[in-house]
Amino acid sequence: MGFASKRIVVLGGTSGIGFAVATAAAHAGATVVVASSRKQRVDEALSLLPVGCEGHVLDLTDSDAIEHFFSRVGSYDHLVYTAGEPLLLRNLDALDLAEARRFFETRYWGAFAAAKFGVRGIRPGGSIVFSSGTASQRPISGWSIVASALSAMEGLARALAVELAPIRVNVVTPGLVKTELWRSMDKSQRDKLYQDTANNLLVRHVGEAHEIAQAYLYCMSQTYLTGQTMVTDGGATLM
Repeated sequence: MGFASKRIVVLGGTSGIGFAVATAAAHAGATVVVASSRKQRVDEALSLLPVGCEGHVLDLTDSDAIEHFFSRVGSYDHLVYTAGEPLLLRNLDALDLAEARRFFETRYWGAFAAAKFGVRGIRPGGSIVFSSGTASQRPISGWSIVASALSAMEGLARALAVELAPIRVNVVTPGLVKTELWRSMDKSQRDKLYQDTANNLLVRHVGEAHEIAQAYLYCMSQTYLTGQTMVTDGGATLM
């Protein structure tokens, strides 16, 4: 199934993996609608995407705003959710419960609301693709909240694949990818993280956003795939 006549909504589509998905889909012929919380990023994304793409400012912690957004978007074919805030990495004894709950607002509840209100506009043969991460399967110390949220996304995808059928619902689970998610780290620390990780991966390189984007496009185009977690991690979970 091609993308030439498809309309795809990418929430979190102005940076990182989301922007890579939007770019790849647009270049494959789709009309893309991107949304994120910052107008500057929306404008920057639209300046780089092909003519005809749409961009909207949307607070993904506001369920009313999400419902209103989808009422304006109208009908489309695929919903991709890649939005997420910087990782909350704390050991249990140092983790503030209010902060922990907030972490779920964009990454989980935003996705939940997007599915709830967005499914109404999905055309026959369409799909939803969520985002997770390999910490759902192999967490390390300090990753309890992150691993919880990622695991929740994978469970949500399986449950909605059953509930929303024949609309397909899947989730992409990347390993370490070079994106803005790691921007808070010092450059030397970030470079060391990438190199150390690459040395221990079966493929010997850290993922790039454009590589991961292909997994999302596959989930959208493969009409026999639903309720699945597509791990795209360079072999990390095998090591």
